[in-house]
Amino acid sequence: MKKIVFVLFFMVLLAMTTTSTVNAQCAMCTVTAEQSVKNGNSQGKGLNTGILYLLAIPYVLITGMGILWYVKFRKKNTGEVLDVQP
Repeated sequence: MKKIVFVLFFMVLLAMTTTSTVNAQCAMCTVTAEQSVKNGNSQGKGLNTGILYLLAIPYVLITGMGILWYVKFRKKNTGEVLDVQP
């Protein structure tokens, strides 16, 4: 078990230390966003709203699964005192 935890920790640490250059937008998205800012249109704002919407969905799903897991598997405290015999 300790070996698995160590390997997972090492993989996460390795992933955090490696970096690479990434181009986040395709050419059409970049041009649309740049032109909308220059012309005063709201297309860039809509593009940013769509990106935030797509980013929020996984967080909402994971939070929902966490709440369901917590409710289903938490220990229920009955409040009873057990009589322990020596």
